[in-house]
Amino acid sequence: MRMPLRSIALASSCSLLLAACATPQSGKPESAAKAAASAPARVAPPPLIPRKVLFGNPERAAGEISPDGRWLGFVAPDEGVLNVFVAPREHPDQAKVITHDRKRGVRNFNFAYDGKHLLYPQDEGGNENFHIYSVDLDSGKQTDLTPFKNARADLGGLTPKHPHEVLINANDRNAKYFDPIRIDLRNGKRERLIKNDSYAGFTTDDDFNLRLASKSLDDGSSEWFKRSGKTWKPYGKVPQADSLSTNALGFTRDGKTLYVLDSRERDTAALFAVDWASGKRSVVHEDARADVGGILADPKTGVARAVSVDYLRTEWSVLDPAIQKDFDYLKTLGDGDVNVVSQSDDDKYWVAVLTRSDASPKYYLYDRGAGKATFWFDVRPALAQQKLSVMHPVAIPARDGLKLVSYYTLPTEADPSGSGKSSHPLPMVLFVHGGPWGRDDYGYNAYHQWLANRGYAVLSVNYRASTGFGKAFVNAGDLQWGRKMHDDLLDAVDWAITQGITAKDKVAIMGGSYGGYATLAGVTMTPDTFACGVDIVGPSNLFTLLQSIPPYWTAFRAQFYTRMGNPDTEDGRKLLKERSPLTYADQIKKPLLIGQGKNDPRVNVNESEQIVKAMQAKSIPVTYVLYPDEGHGFRRPENNTSFNAVTEDFLASKCLGGRVEPIGSDFAGSTITVPAGADLVPGLADALAAKK
Repeated sequence: MRMPLRSIALASSCSLLLAACATPQSGKPESAAKAAASAPARVAPPPLIPRKVLFGNPERAAGEISPDGRWLGFVAPDEGVLNVFVAPREHPDQAKVITHDRKRGVRNFNFAYDGKHLLYPQDEGGNENFHIYSVDLDSGKQTDLTPFKNARADLGGLTPKHPHEVLINANDRNAKYFDPIRIDLRNGKRERLIKNDSYAGFTTDDDFNLRLASKSLDDGSSEWFKRSGKTWKPYGKVPQADSLSTNALGFTRDGKTLYVLDSRERDTAALFAVDWASGKRSVVHEDARADVGGILADPKTGVARAVSVDYLRTEWSVLDPAIQKDFDYLKTLGDGDVNVVSQSDDDKYWVAVLTRSDASPKYYLYDRGAGKATFWFDVRPALAQQKLSVMHPVAIPARDGLKLVSYYTLPTEADPSGSGKSSHPLPMVLFVHGGPWGRDDYGYNAYHQWLANRGYAVLSVNYRASTGFGKAFVNAGDLQWGRKMHDDLLDAVDWAITQGITAKDKVAIMGGSYGGYATLAGVTMTPDTFACGVDIVGPSNLFTLLQSIPPYWTAFRAQFYTRMGNPDTEDGRKLLKERSPLTYADQIKKPLLIGQGKNDPRVNVNESEQIVKAMQAKSIPVTYVLYPDEGHGFRRPENNTSFNAVTEDFLASKCLGGRVEPIGSDFAGSTITVPAGADLVPGLADALAAKK
């Protein structure tokens, strides 16, 4: 019988204690005693950072300035739920709440160009059928601009040429495709610009004219079409290999230049400027290491003035000498990465964010004329009282030579100087990002800070298929779910072991979405590698995953088939079965915690319930946590905090033996249910009973 990890740790501590109590007179050699006396003392860990400080509502977030420069807006709790607050720019301390959501909270918003309205999206219970709401800044009147049932709406565009209008994309007419709809904010009048039954998306100019359209093809590629009068003419193709790294960004204000991120006939995506009349293309910026990412455009002209590339960290390159002094000044705000996130339309005021890995993000209002930035707010000021860890970027070699840009964080007591060298091997959590077509990056990460504070090393890996590092890196993940993509994770773990960061039997795997799939793949396909797993909304059966994707993803279905496996072919079906964790559920031998939102439209609740049932049929223990009011991930902070409370107890008691903050009141306000395995995590059943 395998001894529980806590017992092993206790036994080891007792052994050390007995040795320490021995003296030379009791038989211990004098040289050994001297060596022990000269050994560096272990640094005491810092106080536990409360989960609510890390995962509860931020004090403020998402700061923006209105196009006319009159208003500052941000989200902050109102009666415990995130809502939008607005204040005059000259008096930021006079903020008043302007939205009144009482359920899921408002996470993002946009000021309209008319200076009178604010727009924000909201769904119901995580179903991702977003409605777009407008709020009158003077009266506070709220209007649902898209009162469509069982449909999704997204913000398509805002323009200073038509300040009282907004472009919305909605699939109310055809669930598979989105129609562009022009809406007047003054009276709610809607004009459907086209009935779309085939195009994946459109690019418009500042007059809301449809200028470019994209259509997905059966082989995973796409074709672009240019509007000519009332007809569409072919305008080029984007091969499947370039589909995740090539897209049209938008036009300049005068409609004469189109900006495109393009990886065709190259590897990393460069920023191109395309003369719309002649078709002439010119490279604006390129980088052999990574794709061009962010763009800072002149709000008056729409011309790109600075671009960023994110390899290990974000690096900005200034294209317009007129703003070089502004970037030079913003660098003096502090050690970290600075990004401009909002601008007034006259370009006099910018909102900038300073981000460090060991501090909460800080917002500044920058007056360009005065050449001075004024501190606006700290997203989580309570963290200033806590001891945070430094995140370290590193490129880890995979077994076939690919470089895996990764980020690791160590507990402060194991690395007091922040050098990135651990004083001793630690239990480690491999934290896997979702997508898989996304990426990890440098900066403040609540999960890294939380887990490091509990005594764990944390490692996040940009495995092949991650975006941002060129198309060859993305395409190296095609048909490699649970294969080479998983090998990359294993190679990164081996690297951490070799570096002395962790030990072979002390590694947990955790993640959401694809990260949840990687967790399930880890405990099923490589059942001896990880000490335990925490799966958050991860697919277990790739067949049913592809069958249940939302109808509005139809245009991209071919992409899923070419990159995951085609269920319409014999080879594809074989591959999907072979790479589905459900196929190997009977091989699970390490503790597993599963978290799921009941309304998830991307990874259906059936994905979690299938593997839970398969494990129960084989009498394999599993703890399953379900939230009836959540979708793809846990958006309500009460739910997120409650799941992390369970996770913390799970990791400590069933797996790695780290430090634990008692659950306490962290279930209050959450809708947590535990359909299976509540008795497997110490304190969970009691906390559930107390909540009732």
